[in-house]
Amino acid sequence: MDIVVKGRKTEVPERFRKHVAEKLNLEKIQKLDGKVISLDVELSKEHNPRLADRSDRVEITLRSRGPVVRAEAAAGDPYAALDAATSKLDAQLRKHADKRHMARRGGRTAVSVAAYTAPLATPAVEDGSAGAGEVPTTKVGPLDVQGDGPLVVREKTHAASPMTLDQALYEMELVGHDFYLFVDSERNQPSVVYRRHGYDYGVIYLKEDPSAEPPSGAGGMLHR
Repeated sequence: MDIVVKGRKTEVPERFRKHVAEKLNLEKIQKLDGKVISLDVELSKEHNPRLADRSDRVEITLRSRGPVVRAEAAAGDPYAALDAATSKLDAQLRKHADKRHMARRGGRTAVSVAAYTAPLATPAVEDGSAGAGEVPTTKVGPLDVQGDGPLVVREKTHAASPMTLDQALYEMELVGHDFYLFVDSERNQPSVVYRRHGYDYGVIYLKEDPSAEPPSGAGGMLHR
C-alpha cells in the first residue's frame, strides 16, 4: 500500500512528502486495521492572515473494506498539522480496533456500513467592488457577505446510504466528531445524531411540512 500525498490549491514540498512517509507508520496502521486499501494525505493552505495560527490543514483519509476513517487538523505550519492529524487517526484506529475486539469477545460480529467519502469543497472567494461610503460585498461560497462577515465558510458533500441509528452512532464515534448527519433508514428522514454529556446522545429528525412558516431559528424534533 502506498501513501498518496496531494495539495489542494497549494504545492506540496518534497520534504513534506518524505516527512509524511516517515510519520505515518504503515506497519503500525496495518496492525490496527488489516483491511486497509489506501491512505491519502491532503494538504491545503488558508491565506486569510486572520487565520495564521491554523493556516495549514492536513486531512488524512484511510479507506479499507470497512468504514472510511478520516482525521484532519489545522496549525500554523504543515508539520504541526500533520502531527495533530496523525494523532487523531491513531486514536480513531485504536478505538475501532477495540470495538472489533469487544465484538469478538461477545460472540458478535462488528457492524459494517457502506464505505463512503466526504470530499471537501473549498469555496471560492471573490472580491466585490464598492463605491465611496458603501460597505464592500464579498462572495464567500454561496453567500454574499457585507463587511467582515463570517471568516470561514466550508461546504461538505456526502454520498451516503440510509443507515440505522446504531450505525450512525458507530460512524460518529469512528470519525471522532460530536455530531453526525445521516438519512435514517427506518424513518427515511434526514437526521442528526449528536453527543450530549458523557455517553448520552440526542437525535434531531427533520420532517418536511409544506404548510409551516419558515422558522426563525433551528428547528426539528428532539429525541431524548
